[in-house]
Amino acid sequence: MTDNHPELSGYEPNDNYRPLRGKHFTAILRVAVVLGLIALVVPGVLTTMRVASDTAANACVAAVARYYPFAVDYDARFDLAGPGGFGWQCYAIDQNERDTFVTPLGIIPAAPRQLAPATRT
Repeated sequence: MTDNHPELSGYEPNDNYRPLRGKHFTAILRVAVVLGLIALVVPGVLTTMRVASDTAANACVAAVARYYPFAVDYDARFDLAGPGGFGWQCYAIDQNERDTFVTPLGIIPAAPRQLAPATRT
């Protein structure tokens, strides 16, 4: 191996460096990448929210039927600082449309757990 490269003879590096792609193409490419990332993330977030909402509603129906059988409706909602803390909360609605807190469902709602009668929360 030698350091002699005949194909580079007479080559003088140019100080006027010019990027391979222009500014407009780079900006368009960045916008396309951001839109692609949004198109990948948003459907997953929306699906997760929908599944959590349906699960919270089903868990709330079971909890209201168990602890407040005379309630006329239920409401499962996500509260930042509700009576059960951060996460999904279950409320029973009576005939006068008053909300009564039933049970916290947690950040990721699941089926209601069986509580002992003396420790109802």
